[in-house]
Amino acid sequence: MDMTTPPMAPDGASKKPLTGEVFGALINLSGRRRFTSQRIVLYALLASQGHADGAATAQEALALFRGAHKSLLAEADGLPGVFCPELHDAYFGKPDGDRQIVAFADLGERTLKAIVQGSSQAGELLAELVRITTPTLAILNTITGIYEEQAKKNARLVRKQLRGVITDIDTINRQARMVAFNARIVAARAGQAGKEFSVVAGVLSNITGEIDEMVSAALAAAG
Repeated sequence: MDMTTPPMAPDGASKKPLTGEVFGALINLSGRRRFTSQRIVLYALLASQGHADGAATAQEALALFRGAHKSLLAEADGLPGVFCPELHDAYFGKPDGDRQIVAFADLGERTLKAIVQGSSQAGELLAELVRITTPTLAILNTITGIYEEQAKKNARLVRKQLRGVITDIDTINRQARMVAFNARIVAARAGQAGKEFSVVAGVLSNITGEIDEMVSAALAAAG
């Protein structure tokens, strides 16, 4: 990513509401980035000790790490990129998360290359990689926490919106119930002429009863 042109800070909300599925994908990617950061260091250490598959495994982890980071920052493939002020600040504000994450990946690549080539700089690079692991993990944990908190806020908002819609439906249903009640009265007064009208009123009454049950179930689910 071009460090000189970070994305503009969002105005506090994404362009369109994010689904639970999208939040799940974001949290999964952030967790993958956190997990693979540790895997890179572990297998780099093993590679430096002559472990046969250490370097290859570390390279695979590095590719996953970079892929997850790119997916989290770019608005593409159904993902929103940096969609809220909290994330923008974590990545490009004082915590400088993007720079730290990219620097960790770059150092990991140089370290692995030095190990594979048997360079005299391999030990020094590995020591530096180990040193920055803790602060890198700290910012990764912080950012993962932001994704999780945003997911919780979104879930609360969805429940609130759902309750609002259900309340509107309940209001309309009460009005329909009153219409059905009045229709029964009119049909009764009309005698034989109002028989068919009474049937329609009965059907409407049954429908409103079914809606009552659905509204109650939906309200219980919305919490």
